Amino acid sequence: MDFYDLAKPLLFRLDAETAHRTVHGLLATLQDTPAEQLLADHYTVVDARLRVEAFDQTFQNPVGVAAGFDKNAEIPPALAALGFGHVEVGGVTADPQAGNPRPRMFRLPEDRAIVNRMGFNNDGADVVGHRLETTDCRVPLGVNVGKSKATPNDEAEDDYLYTFERVREGGDYFVVNVSSPNTPGLRELQQRDRLESILETLQDAGAAPLLVKLSPDLTDAAIEEAVEVVDDLDLDGIIATNTSTERPPSLRGGHADEEGGLSGDPIEGTATSTVRFVAERTDKPVVGVGGVSDAQGAYEKIRNGASVVQLYTGLVYEGPGIARDINRGLLELLERDGFDSVEDAVGADL
Repeated sequence: MDFYDLAKPLLFRLDAETAHRTVHGLLATLQDTPAEQLLADHYTVVDARLRVEAFDQTFQNPVGVAAGFDKNAEIPPALAALGFGHVEVGGVTADPQAGNPRPRMFRLPEDRAIVNRMGFNNDGADVVGHRLETTDCRVPLGVNVGKSKATPNDEAEDDYLYTFERVREGGDYFVVNVSSPNTPGLRELQQRDRLESILETLQDAGAAPLLVKLSPDLTDAAIEEAVEVVDDLDLDGIIATNTSTERPPSLRGGHADEEGGLSGDPIEGTATSTVRFVAERTDKPVVGVGGVSDAQGAYEKIRNGASVVQLYTGLVYEGPGIARDINRGLLELLERDGFDSVEDAVGADL
């Protein structure tokens, strides 16, 4: 039994957002102190077989933190010290935003899931951009860029551009988020002409490596169209997937009917299928997100075409040792199946 096993029942007595802020605050307290290196020594798995090269970045292991956990880029070094191979911050918007009214995050413990309708709450591009410029992170640091709620869709290009220009110096890669279900009208920007316009605007401004994050709720035809845009514009990768507005009938949690995006175990299968669908249609690197909470789930996404994976909800349910445990498990799975490295296993089931 580790510390999180003891702390988890207490944290789960708090509402989900308050618990998140409590953990976030603890990590911030440990950051930039000798304790940060102690965390890194305890949680980081160092093994060359875990190393992955993707979208011009070197990942010492394939397990990353998804956007949403550290919206304001306050604790990337502390998250890296938990053994993650990369950290993605945001979503960041041009305007500071309070987000939607609370409560706006709900646990479904019976389903090992979360529903959130945060609404891109963040400090805004000016503040986050400045913070990123002074952040020294030991792993690749991605910046997830969203659209401000007050900005009409026909002005989206300028909104995304404003944010990118303020975070560009602090990011190692950049993600265009047009798939969050919690900003009205945002998913309309996944349509081909709108998506192309936004991406071309950012490319012209020098955004690279540049990825796009897709919804798991898109039709096959819409995903194929988005993949074509990525290939036509020669983007650097695709993140599959964001949270889902669908509600599987198997859900048992009392908050299953809450409005917002569903994450965690219930969307794992859909997310992995989407990773495979995308990987079968492009040679661009795919980042697999959705329901990753153990080595087997991460491995399935990798074998179905994900170069690296990300998680958020798994961290809530499994605690700070999750990256270490997944990486140790991946090494066992690689050895079992005769792969020399994670890279050799990428797309093995395609």
